[in-house]
Amino acid sequence: MKRRDLERKLRIAGCFLKREGSNHSIWTNPKNGVVEAVPRHNEIKEPLAKKILKVLNAE
Repeated sequence: MKRRDLERKLRIAGCFLKREGSNHSIWTNPKNGVVEAVPRHNEIKEPLAKKILKVLNAE
């Protein structure tokens, strides 16, 4: 999955970018307070993308 597609799904679900790191971006879901790191690669493997969406309740 492309990183921009994953970020679009996260934004639609109400998540927002908390901060940028050197290797990861930190996203949070304000509804439940969950924080998750998203790697800063152009392409993110499907299992990892699904895990990130599941953890942030953005499925």
